Amino acid sequence: MTFTIIAGGFWGDEGKGKICSYLAIKDYPSIIARAGTGPNAGHTIQHNGIEYKLRMVPSGFVNTKAKLLIGAGVLVNPNVLLQEIKKTKTEDRLKVDFQSGIIERKHIEMDTKDKHLSGKIGTTGSGCGPANMDRAMRILKLARDIPELKKYLTDVSLEMNETLESGETIIAEGSQAAFLSLYHGSYPYVTSHDTCSAGICSDLGVGPTKVDEVLVVMKAFITRVGEGELPGELSLEEMEKRGWVEYGAVTGRPRRAAPFNFDLAKKSVRLNGATQIALTKFDIVFPELKGATSIDQIKGKAQEFIDKVEKETRVKVSLIGTGPSSEHIIDLRENI
Repeated sequence: MTFTIIAGGFWGDEGKGKICSYLAIKDYPSIIARAGTGPNAGHTIQHNGIEYKLRMVPSGFVNTKAKLLIGAGVLVNPNVLLQEIKKTKTEDRLKVDFQSGIIERKHIEMDTKDKHLSGKIGTTGSGCGPANMDRAMRILKLARDIPELKKYLTDVSLEMNETLESGETIIAEGSQAAFLSLYHGSYPYVTSHDTCSAGICSDLGVGPTKVDEVLVVMKAFITRVGEGELPGELSLEEMEKRGWVEYGAVTGRPRRAAPFNFDLAKKSVRLNGATQIALTKFDIVFPELKGATSIDQIKGKAQEFIDKVEKETRVKVSLIGTGPSSEHIIDLRENI
């Protein structure tokens, strides 16, 4: 039984939701917990032919027996959360920490109207930055202050730690990624929160000694939404030629793209203390692996790429994403 953290390796959009949904079914966790900044991160999953774009509910909801928790460090938009609970039919098993911060209309208005946030930084307009500013000022409302959330409230830290002490499995789903971390990312073009694995522990109230695995998710190429650095950035023409054109799950904005960067991968592994790497969108770079689920299908250039990732980062690749569905995974963990 293990406590596994799923963290983003670059600037988000790596497919953390897909990986979380796969592990939620494969590893039989008792709890799947959402960490990260808040509803400014959209996680897209496809399961049983249905696509879900989730900003609050953990992607592992596809495991209908698992309890779903949202940590104290996560900002909650009650309207978004309640809509997603209804959509995913998780009313009886989702809980929010009573100290989770609350996003109000005023935060969203400030986020969209402020020239620095919406213009220079290129935020999603979801109100997270202004809400975290109010939290730092100790004036932010918490989940315990919202009547509509009363039946969903719990002490997430207590539930997490008691579950771990009983020897059960937990998966923690982070949001955004290492280089969007307020402290370790490409400042000032970052989110208003720490999004590395240590921040995920803090969000959920679980000490680092309880962590067994840190799975860092990296796409086989890099994308980024909004402003800020992107080494090796490709032109739109080149992106279209390679089939790398994508759009943000929350904003719908086109993502910028660049080839996989091994120096950044090494830094991300260091920042997160990674014990495993998941590589997603492998079928986009290596079309011959589209929909593949067997290790025997990995050959040639694809195998060389995996070998180089492992050599440069000194961390084993444990999962390969080969398509949009949660089932499109090559699981290499038995070989680690």
